[in-house]
Amino acid sequence: MDGAAVKIIQRVLKHDRKTNNYKIALLRALNDLALNYAGVSGQDAGIAVSLKLIAELWIGYYWPFMNQEIPVYQGGFREGTADVVFRRELTQLKALWQASDLGSARPSDGIVLVSEAVNGQLSPELQASYARCVKLMIKAIQQPIRYAGDGPSNHGVFSKPRKLAELPSTVVTLPQTDLSDLVTVISDEMWESFKFYSLYVEALCLHEWAMFVEANDRTGSGMDRGQVYLALTDRPDSRRPLNWERNQFELMMMEGKDLRCFWTDVPLNPRNYDVDHIVPITTYPINELWNLVPSESEFNRHLKRNRMPDLSWEPVMRQRLPHIYELYSANPHLHQTLIRGVRHRFPQAIENAQDLSEVAIELIFAVAESRNTPTFSTTL
Repeated sequence: MDGAAVKIIQRVLKHDRKTNNYKIALLRALNDLALNYAGVSGQDAGIAVSLKLIAELWIGYYWPFMNQEIPVYQGGFREGTADVVFRRELTQLKALWQASDLGSARPSDGIVLVSEAVNGQLSPELQASYARCVKLMIKAIQQPIRYAGDGPSNHGVFSKPRKLAELPSTVVTLPQTDLSDLVTVISDEMWESFKFYSLYVEALCLHEWAMFVEANDRTGSGMDRGQVYLALTDRPDSRRPLNWERNQFELMMMEGKDLRCFWTDVPLNPRNYDVDHIVPITTYPINELWNLVPSESEFNRHLKRNRMPDLSWEPVMRQRLPHIYELYSANPHLHQTLIRGVRHRFPQAIENAQDLSEVAIELIFAVAESRNTPTFSTTL
């Protein structure tokens, strides 16, 4: 990496002309996807990023500003068109969600809704509204892809969206991308730059977004840059507690399975254990089963807390993760849940618990490095 890609990212964020904040939202989404799939690397032909994946992130980003009573505009009006073309549909989706059992007024509820949609947990009415929003956003996303860079020609930074089926096989594809999906190809260097400069790019995106919204507050919404920043950075709570996973772990204990604390190797019992996230929710919300391990309650709550394992844990993880994944795979219910999460997160063909542990470890340490997350060692 010679730094050229991050300079392009910086130039688009700080100096490109903007009638709305689509360009900022696009770069934030690409930065988040590079972290979300930190184990993915190119093979000299770029990374195909589905516009559908970007749209799912946009729902979470724009959600706090879609208020029926006092809308918070994300740009000016041009030729009678509102600031963002999906405002009406996303506002309707937000109203439907807030009337549901899981709905709340938190700014991060859009992220929760997307998670529910991906897992097929929405009502038919909500699912239909969600699909309409995604369709509109995919159309909108093509604008910043086309105009980013303000160069003499279009698509000077990002490739023109094409169906995945039209691309050569050397282009690396993110998981959950269908051949019919529209994708844009991100160069290997830019993809790695998003990972390496993740914190910097995120901070710059948030700063520019907050400044942009404050400057375009034409209706007196009362939302200044600080409030915009808080809305953009609100983290979702776990609206669905891990009761199901706990129940499965306790059944294994009752069946005499040797369930031990992943970190201390101490045998567990139903009265003294937690379901722990290896990558903490505060770092990145991943509730997939490959990221969940049994842990002593005392160790999890008072020693590990919201930290990630440092490199001293790598040999321990290489030994223990395959065993944990084998236990999950031996349970028919956990096995299906594990496979679903693996297919969502990893593009590689994974044949067994050993293969899964290798790609999981690679992703875990890549996330820790990208986010500069506080860590703990084997000696604490």
